[in-house]
Amino acid sequence: MNYDLLNSEKDQSQRMLNALEPDTDMPIHRHRHSSETVVCIRGRVVEEFYNKLEHNFTDSIELSPNGEVVAVNVPAGQWHSICTVESGFVVLAVKDGRYEPIQEVDILQVKR
Repeated sequence: MNYDLLNSEKDQSQRMLNALEPDTDMPIHRHRHSSETVVCIRGRVVEEFYNKLEHNFTDSIELSPNGEVVAVNVPAGQWHSICTVESGFVVLAVKDGRYEPIQEVDILQVKR
């Protein structure tokens, strides 16, 4: 579930609250034209990073509003996904440019 925080369809940025539950299937994906800032508002989540050339997991970071890390900036083009640790998780996600659905070329097909 998400809640769009845009003022209008003409806004030149994406701002939304995303609520996820454990076992939500989030594909490994990238945003070619924008970095993505992720701020954990509630719950705990693990942001996972992947390498396209070798199709493997490379790193992860746990986000929590009460933890050591609250936010992360994912560089443009970085393959990533999230794994929700607790029920009731909410994150603020911010990206440049108008909303565009993820294209097939921006989903990494690997087994986790």
